[in-house]
Amino acid sequence: MKILLLGSGGREHAIARALRNDESTVLLAAPGNPGIGELAQLLELDILDGEAVAAAAREHGVDLVVVGPEAPLVAGVADAVRAAGIPVFGPSGAAAQLEGSKAFAKEVMEAAGVPTAQARVCTTLAQVDTALEEFGAPHVVKDDGLAAGKGVVVTEDRAAARAHAAACLGLAEDADLDAEGTPGKRVVIEDFLDGPEVSLFCICDGETAIPLAPAQDFKRAYDGGQGPNTGGMGAYSPLPWAPAGLSQEVVDTVALPVLREMARRGTPFSGLLYCGLALTSKGLRVVEFNVRFGDPETQVVLARLRSSLPQLLVAAARGELAAHPPLEWSEGAAVTVVLAAPGYPGTVTTGGEITGIDAANASAGAHVIHAGTKRVEAGGDVVQLVANGGRVLCVVGEGDDVPAARTAAYAALSHLALEGSHHRSDIAAQI
Repeated sequence: MKILLLGSGGREHAIARALRNDESTVLLAAPGNPGIGELAQLLELDILDGEAVAAAAREHGVDLVVVGPEAPLVAGVADAVRAAGIPVFGPSGAAAQLEGSKAFAKEVMEAAGVPTAQARVCTTLAQVDTALEEFGAPHVVKDDGLAAGKGVVVTEDRAAARAHAAACLGLAEDADLDAEGTPGKRVVIEDFLDGPEVSLFCICDGETAIPLAPAQDFKRAYDGGQGPNTGGMGAYSPLPWAPAGLSQEVVDTVALPVLREMARRGTPFSGLLYCGLALTSKGLRVVEFNVRFGDPETQVVLARLRSSLPQLLVAAARGELAAHPPLEWSEGAAVTVVLAAPGYPGTVTTGGEITGIDAANASAGAHVIHAGTKRVEAGGDVVQLVANGGRVLCVVGEGDDVPAARTAAYAALSHLALEGSHHRSDIAAQI
């Protein structure tokens, strides 16, 4: 099977590894990264241009297009590929609004009867103040649109919550209370959900949903859950403490009701439904939806998958999931730790040289995922690998259980060097 994978981050490198685990896969990728380039033929392609993606897929005789990031999905790239008669794994632009708009996702959840936090959609600071007062601290403030995993602020500080809300609306903090935000800008204020969070990916074909293994990620930048929210600083799977039957409960009470509601609206959902969940004192609640594989949870979930990922994704693209056999999983565990560039998640310093990749990859039970790297010429025949993003590398360790996988990940990480970089030392330390 010839597959075209779109994207350039850690999620896409992890997907590329899993796709290539099936020996029958011929892999193309655009734009890719140095890690993906070791597994695929890289193409120069604007992945936000649906017509260009469809044309490239036709030119190369592609059997399946897999869209990794959220931006091309919201831009409707999957629509153009489907219109060209090529199977694609990823929802339509209309269905991708489940991630593209927090307000839309809340509307769908309400209509589908999906349990979630109470929320208020605000377009003025007066509405923000009312919502913050109504829900109280901790305050949960979400940018309505795409924000690369960094549009959410959870804080006890009322002023910080209000400032983030104003920024989401494109307003100054001292703006008139009734001033409307930038046209099209909205901010969502939510009730805080207690309890541990879980990420569960569901592969969907519009009618059927197949859950992957649950995972948990670590959003805060620093040890002990301190610092600002990030796109994720590490993750692990499986979750030994999770209730038995959790995955099926999510399928029955979240994924399938959403699929039915989306179909009722005339925008059937085919692709990856990422269910961000909180296991609260009042039961399971949805924190958010994404419409693509999550990063860095993908790194650990796909490391444990033993079934063919290409066959699973093409079945979803063709509407044939109901006939797909049960998934097979490693009985062991996987842990990933993110190495971040100086300044992340704030003002990031890129360009620093990375060393130790080969030694880390050779470390027992571990492999390195490229998330934000590139190769540059450093004079003569010397080529350096340098940081090219906030989250630079993910080190994945595998073992018989979570502690063993954690040990493998940190042992491999010890070989890596990037001046000024940082990582959390407590990923999966307490489960």
